[in-house]
Amino acid sequence: MPATDIRTALDELLNQPHRPLEDVLDRHFSPDYRQRTNGQWDDREAFVRHAGKLREVVASARIEVLDELRDGTRYADRHRVHAVKRDGGRVVQEVYLFAELDARGRFRRIEETTLMLEGEEADRELGSAK
Repeated sequence: MPATDIRTALDELLNQPHRPLEDVLDRHFSPDYRQRTNGQWDDREAFVRHAGKLREVVASARIEVLDELRDGTRYADRHRVHAVKRDGGRVVQEVYLFAELDARGRFRRIEETTLMLEGEEADRELGSAK
């Protein structure tokens, strides 16, 4: 399997709800996955809850990759998520992401900072909602 990238992972997570969540996560995130979003660390179990919450809240999303770099098992990007929520609200977040990939090319660790560009104040923490 080729190494994953954020556009593919988020597209499958947010725009393909017919795919079982665990299958999508197993394809793109290692079993020992960890993520730090805006300073808060989560293990894989917490990330599974977060991914489930995103599927509940987000109806569709367009992932716009602005910059993307790879160097062996290191991956970095700057991307924007243009999300339409199930309640009709719209959110745009810019994400600065640094990651480590496992031997199979899945995300093993992501450290990211999010910046809300559009949306309601209540949407500010969408990047870490559970």
